[in-house]
This record gives sequence, C-alpha cells and structure tokens, in this order.
Amino acid sequence: MLIGNLIYEQKYDIRINPYGAPFFYYFDWDERSHTVNMEFQHFHQFYEMFIYLDDQQAGHLIDGSWHDIRRGDIVAVRPSLLHKTTYPDGATCKRLVINFSFPSMPAPLDSYVKKILSIFDKELPFYRFEGKYRDILFEKLNDIYYLSKTPNELTDLSIHNKFMEFLSLIYLYQSKNVYENQVDFDNITNKIYSITAYIHTHFTEDLSLNSIADQFFISSYYLSHQFKKVTNFTLTEYIQLTRIRNAQTMLISTNKPITDIAFASGFSSFSQFNRVFNNFVGTSPSKFRKKQQKAVK
Repeated sequence: MLIGNLIYEQKYDIRINPYGAPFFYYFDWDERSHTVNMEFQHFHQFYEMFIYLDDQQAGHLIDGSWHDIRRGDIVAVRPSLLHKTTYPDGATCKRLVINFSFPSMPAPLDSYVKKILSIFDKELPFYRFEGKYRDILFEKLNDIYYLSKTPNELTDLSIHNKFMEFLSLIYLYQSKNVYENQVDFDNITNKIYSITAYIHTHFTEDLSLNSIADQFFISSYYLSHQFKKVTNFTLTEYIQLTRIRNAQTMLISTNKPITDIAFASGFSSFSQFNRVFNNFVGTSPSKFRKKQQKAVK
C-alpha cells in the first residue's frame, strides 16, 4: 500500500548483516501502539532513522524534551542519544525504522560521509519536507523496497547506494525543512517536560525534589504528584535512570575506570552507583561492560 507516496508493507523488513557488525542495515516496516510505549528513553550504538507514517499525532522524546511528530516526519537519532517514541492511545500507528552502521571510508570519501551524517548532530534532528522534496526522498526508500523484492548478488550494495542518496538529499534539502515543534499540552505537562529536559542537561549536579521545585517555582508536593502522573516515574527514579543511561553509554564507548564513570554520572558514591545500576539494569557495571564488549567481538 501507499501512504502518501511511500510504500508500506506491514511486518516487512530488510536485513543486511547482523546488529553489531561494522556494516549493517535493518529496515523495519511495522505498527506500534500506546501499549508498547517504552518505559524510559533508550540508546544504541548505531544510527537510527524513524519515519512516522500515521495520521494520528505522536511524540518523540530526546534527552527528556518532547517533540511533536506527524505523518512523513523523519527523526535522525545519532548513536548514544537517549530517545523514545510515544504513540497516542487507540489504534496502532504505522512507521518505518531504519537502523544502520558502516565503517569509516578512505579519504577523501570520509569527509563527505561525515558531512552527510551531520544531519544527525543537529540540536533538533527532526526533518519535515513537503511537496516534491518529500516525494524525491521517499522515492529513494521505495527503490530500496523494490530492490529487496528482486535480490541478486549486488542487492546489498545497491541498497547501500540508494540509502546514501537518501541521506545526501536530506543534507542538501536542509533549507527546505519546515519542521516546527507544536506541543499542545496543558501548562503543568509543559512544565514537567521542561523539568525532564533540565534533568538531562544537569544530571551530573546535586539534584533533589526541593531544588528542582525551587528552580521551576512549583511546590515540591505538587511537583512530586504531577511528575509521576506525566512520566510514570518518581522524580528520584527519573534522575537515577538518566544517570544510569549516561553511565551505560560511557561503559560501552570509553575505557574510563568504572569509579570515574560513577562520579561523572552524578552519583555521590561508588556504592550508591553499584546499587542503583544493579536495580535498574539487573547486573553490575563491570559485568554489563564485559557483556557489551563480548557482543561486538
């Protein structure tokens, strides 16, 4: 079926090499509903593109900030970025998710690839194109779909080339991006999402219910109640989870000593870090690091 001018086939996917390989692609056409909303924002070590394909308005959280997404919107998620999609109540919503990774290219190609991938590094990595610009972009994704239907010995290379064209066009069309974040919440919900965004940029500091309540001119009792209502987490849980997620990215992507990571993540003691990490992740920081290192070998 066509949605706009983008081909959609539910539960269809394309896989090129497994997750964790230096070069891989995973295209996933499917539906999701409010009942499978992730509890908390997650991260991964590869690039992700999320393309929303439904008429119902949904949301995308990036580092605690809520962003409105509508049909045809493209979200470009760089590695290690905390994010999650939040779907509305009701029927399932169609979307296309593309996960990918490829190794560095030899010079001078490497400089061009870095330029293309800069679309993932924007403060607001959301892209909304209209008219012919969206049509041309989605035509590249349709080409990938058709290539996968008639595979041959060069299909993987052809898909990679088409996807690089897709990314290149987003880069070249940046001035045509008309995305605007039009959040339609009540005042207290807006304030709660301002607080979650604040937590993500200040998680290394000494945060408490009272200090945040004072910062945002709200009573601590009311903040505690409303925060749980909006996010499904207590304020303390949210702060701790934000710190743990950032610690996980450092455990995976750096060789820093675990004690240094504990303090760099905002924990006041190593024992507290170990306890909270075990509580949320189900294993110790050292075992988590070893498992992740083993997975990429």
